[in-house]
Amino acid sequence: MKRVILAALACVAFSEADAGHTIRCDRPQQTMLHFGASDAWSMQHLGTWPDDVQQQTADWLFSRDTTASGQPKGIGLSIWRFNLGAGSSEQGDNSQINHPTRTECMLDSNGRWDWDKQYGQRRFLRMARDRGVSHFVAFCNSAPVFMTRNHLATNTGRGGTINLRDECYDSFASYIATAVKGIGERDGVHIDIISPINEPDGHWNWQGPKQEGSPATNRETARLARALDRAIDSVGIDAGIMLNESSDLRCLLGVYRTSWERGNTIESLFSPDSTESYVGDLEHVLPVVAAHSYWTNTPVERMGKIRRRLNSYLRRRGLSYWQTETCIMSNDEEIGGGGGYDFTMKTALYVARIIHHDITFGNACSWSWWRAVGGDYKDGLLREYPKRKQVKDSRLLWAFGNFSRFVSEGAVRYEVTNHTDKDGVMLSAYKNSDGSWVVVAINYSEKAKPLKLKMSDGSRHQWRLYRTSDAEGETLKPVGTAGMSTTLPARSITTFVN
Repeated sequence: MKRVILAALACVAFSEADAGHTIRCDRPQQTMLHFGASDAWSMQHLGTWPDDVQQQTADWLFSRDTTASGQPKGIGLSIWRFNLGAGSSEQGDNSQINHPTRTECMLDSNGRWDWDKQYGQRRFLRMARDRGVSHFVAFCNSAPVFMTRNHLATNTGRGGTINLRDECYDSFASYIATAVKGIGERDGVHIDIISPINEPDGHWNWQGPKQEGSPATNRETARLARALDRAIDSVGIDAGIMLNESSDLRCLLGVYRTSWERGNTIESLFSPDSTESYVGDLEHVLPVVAAHSYWTNTPVERMGKIRRRLNSYLRRRGLSYWQTETCIMSNDEEIGGGGGYDFTMKTALYVARIIHHDITFGNACSWSWWRAVGGDYKDGLLREYPKRKQVKDSRLLWAFGNFSRFVSEGAVRYEVTNHTDKDGVMLSAYKNSDGSWVVVAINYSEKAKPLKLKMSDGSRHQWRLYRTSDAEGETLKPVGTAGMSTTLPARSITTFVN
C-alpha cells in the first residue's frame, strides 16, 4: 500500500491560465486511487431489509455493469468505509447517543467475541466485495465503551483529550486488529486500511445525545498509532494505518478553534522534529494526510485558496491528501444548509464543485462522501425510508458517479488550462492505466456553454458522453458521442470517455 501511495506523489504540480481548455499531456499531476463512501449508520439496519432492496442499493453504489442500452447500473465506488462499532447500541438509552447512530461491538467487557454482531454492515462488506470494490477501511469513532474513561462512546463534554483509559491503548489496538482479521477470515473481505481515530481535532461540542466520537491530542493519536502498528504485526494482518481524519483542513495547517495540542496536525504527526508525536517512521502508517472537507467549501475563492496551500504544504513533506468524509453542513448556505434531503442538481452540482476543488486545487488522490445512505438530511447519496424499507436514488449519487465510475485506480490527472473559469465551467482530465482518457466537465451556470477541448500533443479523440442533469432520465445517461467541440447544457455534469 505504501508503494502505491508513494507512486501517487511522483508528479509535479503546475498551473497555467489560458484561453480555452487544453489538456496538457506533458503535465501529469497526482495518481488517483479511489472514490468511496461509508456504511454509517444505515447499513446496520438496511442490511436486514428485503433482499431486493439490499441488492438494488448495492448495485447503485458498487456496480460497474451496464444495461443493454449502455446505462450504468451504479457508480462503481472503489473504496468502502466500514464503521467498527463501540457498543453504544448495547447500552440503549443509557448510551446518551441518538438511537439511529448507535453501533454494536463484536467484543464484550469479558473478552468474548460475538461474530454475529454488525451483521447488516458486514453483509454490505460482502456485497461490495462481490461487485468489485477493491479497498476497505475500518474506521473508529470511539473505543469500545468498556475501554473509555466515562464508559460511553460519546465524550459528554469532558474536554479535548482522548476518551480512552490510559491502560487501554494496547487493548483498543488489539480489538481493531483482531476485528479486521476476523472479518477477513469469516466474511472474506480484506480490510487493507485502518483509521483508528476520527476528527480528534473537531470543534463540535462532543456532547450527547449526539453520536459516537472522541477528541484526542496529537500525542494521544501518535500513542494509539504506535500501539496499532504493533497490534497489526502481532495478529498478522496486512493493513495500513491512515491518520488522522481531521475535521477541518485548517486544523492541518495551524491551530483552528482548538488548542495547540490538537492543531498543526501535519507538522505534529509527520515532522521528525515533533519527537513526542512523530509517526512517520512507523511501518504501517501510510504517507497520507486524511481530512474532511467540512466548513471550507464556501466562499469558492477561499475553498481554492485553502486547498492550494494544503497541496503546497504536503508536497514539501512527501505526503498525499485523501479527502475521506464530507456532506452538507449549516454553513453551506448557497444550497440551504444541510437540513432536508434534496434529490436535484442543486446539491449535486454543489458537491461536484467540492470534488473538483479537492482534486484540482488540493491534489486529492482519494475522495469519499460521508454516508452512502441517509435520511431527511443532505448527508446520503441515497435516501432511506425505514418505515417502508425503501431506498431512493438521487442526482447527488449519479453526479458523484461522473467521477467514480470512470476515473479508475491508477489514473493520472493531467493539468487542464483554465480548468475553473469565471463562467462556471470546471474541467478535470485523467488518463487511465489502460490508456483511455476521461474528462469530467461541470457546467455550474444557468446557461448552456460551448466547450472546445484541445490536447497539447495535437491528438484528437471521439468521445462517448455520460451526463447527469435535472433533465428526465439523465442520471449518468449515455447521451451520444462528440468530437473535440460540443455544448455543455446548463446545470449539468458531463463525463467524456474515449
